[in-house]
Formats: sequence, C-alpha cells, structure tokens
Amino acid sequence: MILPITGNVAYTITLDPTVWIFDNRKILLEKAFTHDSQKEEENDDLKKASERWDRAVNAEKQLLAGNKNITKSEGKEILENSYVMPIENFLSNAGVKEDAQKAVLVTDNNEEIISLKALEDSYLLFALNGKPLKEDGPVHLLYRDGSNRDAPIKGINKIIIE
Repeated sequence: MILPITGNVAYTITLDPTVWIFDNRKILLEKAFTHDSQKEEENDDLKKASERWDRAVNAEKQLLAGNKNITKSEGKEILENSYVMPIENFLSNAGVKEDAQKAVLVTDNNEEIISLKALEDSYLLFALNGKPLKEDGPVHLLYRDGSNRDAPIKGINKIIIE
C-alpha cells in the first residue's frame, strides 16, 4: 500500500496513502471538483505556508503536546467519506528536476504516460467510503478538471518522473 515517486527527482520519496486520512490537506471527493474548492485551495496556500512556519517555529512545543485528538463526530465523518489528496506538495518535496517533462504511472496492468503538468494538476483518490483502496489501489489518479472522474487511472503502484 505504498507509492514511490522516483526518476528525474532530487529525492526518491515513498508515500503511504493509508495515513492521509488524518492529513489536513485531504479534500472531500464531492468538493474536489467544484470551482469553490479550487479557489479556496488557492487562497489557502498563504494560510498553509503561515501554519507551516508556525509549526516549524514551535516544533518543540508541538512535540511535547502530541497529536490533536479528533472528536467522535470527526472520526465518524472520516470513516464514511471519500477523499483525495493534491499531489503537487509531494512532487515539490521530491524535488522534480527542471528538465522533467512527463510521468510514467506504473499500474497493475500497464504503464500510463502523462505530462508532468497533468500530474501536477491532479488528485490522488486514496479513500472510498472511509476505506483504503485495497483492490485497485493504493491510489487512483483524477485530473483536477474532472475530465476522468468516471474513469480514473487505477491501481497506481509507482510514479516515475522522466
């Protein structure tokens, strides 16, 4: 259930989509393709950067405080909804090199080649009805414009940047 990003990157990284259910960056599938969600996401970039800075400055306090507890209703919501994760932050962390142009999505059945721009503008579906995608996962790729919402790229096991 892991997803490596390798190839023309500064750092090979391995993603574990099973822990994203507790990540604040996740987006409800139902809201991912609405214009308001995309605009809100763009407006939240500055807020997120500010929060990252605050976390870095207060790292020691946060280590002592531990993880934030979730309420019973939040836990119930998590276990009932479907979620996507924007992939752009992970690509940034991997340090995609400037000469990279495309991505090879290695799936259970074949390889799908898409442009790097298309990959950057995508979501990874990682939870359906609150459960990880075990049969045809660990993730499905959905374009942000929703063009492949009814036919996502399924069973992605590895992403190779070229």
